[in-house]
Amino acid sequence: MDCDKTYVRMYRYLDGEITVWRRWRITRHLVKCPPCANGYDFEIELREVIATRCRDTVPDDVKRRIAEAIERACNERHAPAGDQADARRRVE
Repeated sequence: MDCDKTYVRMYRYLDGEITVWRRWRITRHLVKCPPCANGYDFEIELREVIATRCRDTVPDDVKRRIAEAIERACNERHAPAGDQADARRRVE
């Protein structure tokens, strides 16, 4: 495993979303490569900070507006071509 492949797979490695074989190869690379090991340590610390300090709540109004925007986007995606153009004009 090289540094580029390790970097690309780092988040899946951290989330436990890779095969045992790839996990073993990445672990072996991290043991032998201090720059990648430092990057891994940074990501672990960053996750800990986010988990312990980032506890802000999203206001209900913002949640509602996001849900409405997602619903509009889904409806536009599944609408006939003429309806999509009309929807785009309404948004603009």
